[in-house]
Amino acid sequence: MDDDGTPNVDNSNESSPENNLDEEKRIKCMKAHKELFNSMSNYEKKLIRGLMRGFGNTMILWLISKKRQHGYEIMTKFHESTAPYNTKMPSASKIYPVLHDLEKNNLIKGSWEHHGKRRVKYYEITTEGEKALSRFRKMGKFAKKNKSSLWVEFFRDMIDVEDNNE
Repeated sequence: MDDDGTPNVDNSNESSPENNLDEEKRIKCMKAHKELFNSMSNYEKKLIRGLMRGFGNTMILWLISKKRQHGYEIMTKFHESTAPYNTKMPSASKIYPVLHDLEKNNLIKGSWEHHGKRRVKYYEITTEGEKALSRFRKMGKFAKKNKSSLWVEFFRDMIDVEDNNE
């Protein structure tokens, strides 16, 4: 933060017209999502949050498979993905039990590193975690191929997932 309390902003790419268009498009999309979310009843919001909570563990495993990271990074990514909906960042009491459970079941592995005076635990996916994600993908592909899954139909309808094989 600067002396006046405003956040430091990297404006090094600000002059690029392409970056400005992308940022404008992202802001417009976030505003549209926020309006939609705000138009929902409290019960509808509760249903959406429940759906997202149900996928949280698998999403965390998937995030770690993309990049070795620590718990606060994961919390920040969840917060950034829900920013248009004015939801608070998932707390440590939500994220760390999932991380510990994934670690206990050998799907991820944690290792401590020193960053200045602080110790930070980084998580990375294990071979067993990669196998688990691979099995999840195979289950999804099997259901999609056989057009037999209510879940596939549900997600195709709810999030407009395109089936390029049809």
